[in-house]
Amino acid sequence: MRRFGLRVRVAKKFKVTTNSKHKLPVAANLLNREFSVLAPDKVYVANISYLWTREGRVYLAAVVDLFSRKVVDWFMSSRMTTELPLEALKMAYWSRKPGEGVIHHSDRGSQYASVGYQNQLKEYGMVCSMSWRS
Repeated sequence: MRRFGLRVRVAKKFKVTTNSKHKLPVAANLLNREFSVLAPDKVYVANISYLWTREGRVYLAAVVDLFSRKVVDWFMSSRMTTELPLEALKMAYWSRKPGEGVIHHSDRGSQYASVGYQNQLKEYGMVCSMSWRS
């Protein structure tokens, strides 16, 4: 290995980003795997993932417009709290200012099901939808 300049690279352990084993209410799956949308700002999908950096793991929450399949806005944090996707939602809302009735689809994670997140969706006039599977 030394002769060829090869080094061992240890794989990072997989981190689960969805905690769906909570007692918070979950919304119906309004999207129901219908991914074709006819106009922008009608259906937003949200997700949390993580990235490895030199400083360690960083969590990324993104909001995507399903019509264009492009990220509307995003937010990163070293912690995976409700604040992470909530900040991404706020930034997405203020960058587009969509009308009422936008379907907001996510997984059933505790961050999306939290009272704070659900209150923000209601304030923006968004309709919550959650996947049936976690």
